Amino acid sequence: MPRILMTGASGGVGTRLRSLLPSIYPDLVLSDLVAPPDLKPSETFKQADLADYAAVEAICEGVDGILHFGGFSVEGPWDTILQANIIGTYNLFEAARKQGVKRIVFASSNHAVGFYPRHSKIGTDVTVRPDSRYGVSKAFGEALGAMYADKHGLGVTCIRIGNFGDRPLDQRRLSIFLTPDDLVQLCRIGLEHPDIHFEVLYGASYNERAWWDNSRAYALGYRPTGRSEDFVDHALAEQAKLKPDPVGDFYQGGAFCSIEFDGDAARVWKPEK
Repeated sequence: MPRILMTGASGGVGTRLRSLLPSIYPDLVLSDLVAPPDLKPSETFKQADLADYAAVEAICEGVDGILHFGGFSVEGPWDTILQANIIGTYNLFEAARKQGVKRIVFASSNHAVGFYPRHSKIGTDVTVRPDSRYGVSKAFGEALGAMYADKHGLGVTCIRIGNFGDRPLDQRRLSIFLTPDDLVQLCRIGLEHPDIHFEVLYGASYNERAWWDNSRAYALGYRPTGRSEDFVDHALAEQAKLKPDPVGDFYQGGAFCSIEFDGDAARVWKPEK
C-alpha cells in the first residue's frame, strides 16, 4: 500500500478528508502545526511547521504521495502568507523531491483566478488573475508545481478548489460548489492516474451554473456526484440576507476581490473585449 502524507490535517478540508481517506489509503500520515483535537489512536500524526524545512523533510521521509492542504487558508498579512503558503509550499516540494516522493496533489484555489468576471467561462489554461495575496500564493504554488514536474519528474496535480462543503452557502457558491466525496475523487486522480505529469483541475462538483470548463478533469475520469442545484432554494435564501457588493458580485472571487479594493470601479461594469 502507498504511504500518503496529508498536510493541513487539522484544518476544515483536512478534518473532513480524515474520515474518508483511510479506507482508500490505510497508510495515511497526518501533519499540521497542531494535532487534531479528536485524533484517534489508529491515526498517525507528525507535527510540522511548513516554514521549517528540516521538519518538512522529516515528514516526507518514506512517503509515496502527498495531499498538500496545509497553509493559511484565507486572505491575511503578507508575512503570514509568505511563510505559510509560499516558503511552506516551496519547502514541501523541495523536501518531496529529495525524499523521492512520486506524486503531489496541491490544494490551489479559485482565488488564483478570482478577477475573472462571472459572465466569463474559463478553462484551466487562462492567465492567472489572483484576487488577493492568498490567491497570489496559490498561483505561485501552481507555477512551482509545474517546475517540479518538468524539471524533476514529480507528478503534480493542482486543484483549484471552489466552495468545499455539504451545500452551497449563497448564490456565488452555486457555481463553485464541491462536495467532500468529489474532492476525494480528484485527489485519487492526482495520486493514482497513470498519465499525470502536470495538471490543473477545477475543484467543483456538477454545477449547472459553473463558470469553469473542467473538461480535463472529466477526461481523466472525474465523475462528480454532488449537484449544487439540489440546494438552490437554500443558497438563494441566504443570498437575500447579504448586502450588495458591487465589486465582489461582479467577479468570480467574490469578497476576496472587494477586500482592500481601490482600483477603477468603473471598469467593473464594462464588458471586457
